[in-house]
Amino acid sequence: MNRIAQILLIGALAISSAWAQSSPPLPNVAPHQSVGTVNCASSTCHGAVTPWQDSNVLQNEYTTWLRLDKHARAYSTLLNEQSQRIAKNLGLKEGAHKAKICLDCHAHNPAPSLRGERHIVAEGVGCEACHGPAEKWVKSHTVAGTLHADNIANGLYPTDQPVAQAKLCLSCHFGDENRFVTHRIMGAGHPRMSFELETFAALSPAHYRIDDDWKKRKGEFEPIKVWAIGQALAAQQLLNTLADPKRGRDGLFPELVLFDCHACHHPMSDKKWTARDGLPPGKVRLNDSNLLMLRALIKATDPARSAAFNAQVLKVHQAISGKGDDPLVEAKKLSAMISETVPRLEAMDFNQSHLQGVIRALIDEAQNGHYTDYAGAEQAYMAISSMASSLVKRGLAKPAPINKALADLRRTLANEENFSPRLFASELGKLRAIVLAGAK
Repeated sequence: MNRIAQILLIGALAISSAWAQSSPPLPNVAPHQSVGTVNCASSTCHGAVTPWQDSNVLQNEYTTWLRLDKHARAYSTLLNEQSQRIAKNLGLKEGAHKAKICLDCHAHNPAPSLRGERHIVAEGVGCEACHGPAEKWVKSHTVAGTLHADNIANGLYPTDQPVAQAKLCLSCHFGDENRFVTHRIMGAGHPRMSFELETFAALSPAHYRIDDDWKKRKGEFEPIKVWAIGQALAAQQLLNTLADPKRGRDGLFPELVLFDCHACHHPMSDKKWTARDGLPPGKVRLNDSNLLMLRALIKATDPARSAAFNAQVLKVHQAISGKGDDPLVEAKKLSAMISETVPRLEAMDFNQSHLQGVIRALIDEAQNGHYTDYAGAEQAYMAISSMASSLVKRGLAKPAPINKALADLRRTLANEENFSPRLFASELGKLRAIVLAGAK
């Protein structure tokens, strides 16, 4: 790498570091004490059976979590036969329900010194796992005149901010430097990680209401922005893990969870290799599903930077395959480019043109042969489904043909072992025609 490239990389990484440091600590590593979900459970707080009519919050948030949210049952999952088998395969003597490696994501598991006397790990992923340890804000947040900014200053985690929300959710559903579902854990029996922030947030039982009061206190809510930032941070986390000499390797092998599962997990008789990005057969591809989403996003919202971003993605793929420069250096360069992109996305007002441009770019990736792996197609489906819903809400598409096309597209993903890129691309082509017709 020449001197100019080194200077540019150091500068970009400095921007990345400063941006990362400006975010509050995640709830699992926050310095305050967790006091327990029982403090939220009163019927006059957040434990009401039904929403209150004259309140700016629903007041039944705890009840919704307890009855409907899978996060409340995350700990109990560790007691089933599959989890205990995984723990045994990993050699965890204490069992899954006691092992830190499992509890860190299946419960709110702060350090013992930061557990209040009413905090119960067995409650699963409770209030403080997402909203932050409540020691400093649980009393003051109900005091008249207390602002949302005051609560955040006291340790409330800002889940309303897309970047903070993405970092929080991805820290378990994708992984970060403190908790990560490795290939070894998957080999022991853990399911493949499959996550897209906006889709999963939309499917979760809502315990908030985005009304005028919410917008006044917290700002406008844009689903496409949540999706965009979620994709950017997921892609960056993958690259950072790849470039980390500790997390990016497992003995002699690279950390295989970063690569396309189905590049290896298919019958030897299935000759499925297809040319893509100039990579030769026999090479295991990086799982670039989030990078594909980001490519489409940048093409639609920042076309001046699209060529440079695509070129750097290609350099990463080629470097990993042994055809280019040091893959760790190239991965860090691409991560730095994403760091520059995130603040732009955070500040962007996504308009009708952006929305239509993103969905077209996502669909066109299929025509360019880029959804050859199941993970990429899966991410594309979730993204396109979300974007299509937004088109319908804005009156830019008719719901009936959109819903039918999405149902047909979803059927091509019903069995990942038998995924057909050709069939997926064909159904995407039909959807593109419907989207274009609605835009006229």
